[in-house]
Amino acid sequence: MESPPPPPSLQELDAAENINLLWDSTASEEARERMIFDGHRDEIDRYLQAVDEIQRSLSSATLASEGEQSKLNSAIQIAMARLEDEFRNILLSHTTPIEPDSFSSADPSSSTHSYVADSSSEFEDYSAEDNGGLTTPKASSVSAGDVDELLQRGDSSNTCSYRSASSIRELDLIPSDAVFDLRNIAERMIAAGYLRECIQVYGGVRKGAVDSSFRKLGIEKLSIGDVQRLQWEQLETKIRRWIRAAKVCVRTVFASEKKLCEQIFNGIGTAIDDACFMETVKGPAIQLFNFAEAISISRRSPEKLFKILDLHDALMDLMPDIESVFESKSSESIRIQAVEILSRLAEAARGILSEFENAVLREPSRVPVPGGTIHPLTRYVMNYISLISDYKQTLHELIVSKPSTGSRYSGDPTTPDMEFAELEEKTPLALHLIWIIVILQFNLDGKSKHYKDASIAHLFMMNNVHYIVQKVKGSPELREMIGDDYLRKLTGKFRQAATSYQRATWVGVLYCLRDEGLHVSGSFSSGVSKSALRERFKSFNAMFEEVHRTQATWLIPDTQLREELRISISEKLIPAYRSFLGRFRSHIESGKHPENYIKYSTEDLEMAVLDFFEGYSVSQHLRRRSQ
Repeated sequence: MESPPPPPSLQELDAAENINLLWDSTASEEARERMIFDGHRDEIDRYLQAVDEIQRSLSSATLASEGEQSKLNSAIQIAMARLEDEFRNILLSHTTPIEPDSFSSADPSSSTHSYVADSSSEFEDYSAEDNGGLTTPKASSVSAGDVDELLQRGDSSNTCSYRSASSIRELDLIPSDAVFDLRNIAERMIAAGYLRECIQVYGGVRKGAVDSSFRKLGIEKLSIGDVQRLQWEQLETKIRRWIRAAKVCVRTVFASEKKLCEQIFNGIGTAIDDACFMETVKGPAIQLFNFAEAISISRRSPEKLFKILDLHDALMDLMPDIESVFESKSSESIRIQAVEILSRLAEAARGILSEFENAVLREPSRVPVPGGTIHPLTRYVMNYISLISDYKQTLHELIVSKPSTGSRYSGDPTTPDMEFAELEEKTPLALHLIWIIVILQFNLDGKSKHYKDASIAHLFMMNNVHYIVQKVKGSPELREMIGDDYLRKLTGKFRQAATSYQRATWVGVLYCLRDEGLHVSGSFSSGVSKSALRERFKSFNAMFEEVHRTQATWLIPDTQLREELRISISEKLIPAYRSFLGRFRSHIESGKHPENYIKYSTEDLEMAVLDFFEGYSVSQHLRRRSQ
C-alpha cells in the first residue's frame, strides 16, 4: 500500500494559496469573468495542483496553530466554491438536447397496434348513447411537426414486435476531455467533503437536459389527476406518443445519463455514481411512469382495452431494460412502480373484457333494425373480437380463467347456456371469444322478437349470424381460436334461419298453387270449379304482390347471400307456378277477363324476385314485364 504524499513545504503552500486567491471570484473581477477550464491545460493543471496542496496541508497533523488551520479552511472554501462554478460551467457548456436522429434510431423495431383504423367506420355507427355502455440547438426550437416526424420513425410497422431483446442504446452525452475535467473536479470536491454540493450541481444541470429531451419527445408534465380528466379521444393520441417516447426515454435518455454518471463518478466513492443518476432522473422517471399508472387505474370501458394492451405490451417489452437501467438499490422504487403498473394494466384488461361481455349480454336497444339488416351491435362486437384476436399473444398470457357463463341447469332465462365439455381443448381466451358470440346471438334473438312479422325476424337472424360467420372466416387468428367445429355450428344456424324465413313467407303463397279444392264432381258434371280457380289466382296474386312490396324493402347486405336466397326462392316458386299455370291456364282463358286472374307470367315472377332484399321500395303494383 502506497503511503500518502508528504504535505507541501511552506513555500509550496504559499504558492498554492496565491494561485487559489488569484481565482477567487469574490475578490477579483477577472476571476469572475474567466473560467479556468476554458483556458490552457497547463493553467488547469497548476490550479488543480494548488488545490491538492492545500488539501494535503489541511489533512496533515503537523499544523502549528489554530490560525493556520482557519486559514487553510478558508482557502478550501474558496477553492471549492471555484470548483463548483467550474463544474457547473463545464456541464452547462456541454449540455445540448439529444439530436432527433439519436431518438429515431434508439428503437428501430418499435411498433404498436392501431385501433383507430378499425374504429373509423363500422365502429362509429354504434354510439355510447345507443349501446348501454359499449363505446385512440435548444429544445424550444423543435416544432410539433418535427416531434411527430421523429416519433413516426420509430412506429413504421403495424404488427406486434414486443418481447424483443434488450435494445439499450447509450450515447456519449459529453466529450471525453470534458468528462476527464469533470472527474478531476468531482474527486477534489468529494475528498474535501463537498459531496452533497457536487451531487446537487450535477443533478440540477443534467435534470434540465433530461427535461429538454422530454419536451422534444412530447412528454407533458401531467399529474395522475390531469390524465384522468382528459377525454378518451385525447388520451388515445397521448398513449400512442407515450409508448414510443417511453422506449426512447428508458433505452437512450436514462441509459445514457447512467453511463455519464459512471464515467464521471465511478470509483470515486461508494455508489456516488448511482446517487447522481437518481438525482438526475428520478423525477423525470416518476413523471414518465405516472402517465401509464393513471391509465391503469382509470375508469374501465370497452374502447380502452386495446390501448391498455398496447401500454401493457410496451411496458412488458421495456421491463428488461428498466431492470438494467434501474438495477441499484436506490432505484428500486422505479422498478417496483413499473412492475405494479404492469400488474394493474393486466388486471384492467381482464376487467374490461368481463365488463364487455356483460355489456353485450345486457345491451338494451329494443327498436327493430329497419329491413332486418345487420344490427350495429353485431358489427361492433365482431369487429371488437377480431381486434382481440390480433392481441392473442398477450391475452393468452393475461386471460387464464374461463368465462362466467350460464348453464342449462341454472334456470336463468336472462343468460344463455354454454357447456364447456365439448370445448375442453380450447384456451381460456378462445372460450371467452366463443362466449361473447353466444351472448351476442342470445341478445340478437331477443331483439328479433320485436319484429311483428316472423319472416323478417328470421331474416334478421340469418343476416346477423351470417355476418358473424364471415367475420370469423375473415380473420385467420379468430378462426383458429374459434375452431371449425363451432364455425360449422354457426353456419348451420344461419342456414336454419334462412329455411325458417322461407317457410314463414312462402308456405302460404305456395299453398295457393295446390290442386286441392279446385275439382268438383256431381250428378251432372265433373271437372274444375272456375270460381274457386279464379279465387285461387286472385289470392296468389295478392299474396305475392304483398310479399314483393314488403320484402323489396328488406335488406340482405351480403351480395352472395342475397343471390343464394333469391335462387332458393325461385327454385320453389317458379316451378310450382309454371306447373299450376300449365294445368289451369285454359280454364281461365276460356272465361271473361282472364287478365284479371292470370296477371303474371313465370318470367314476370323471376324478374320480381330480383327486387327482393335490395332495401328500397318498388312500385305498388308489379309491372307485367313480359308484355
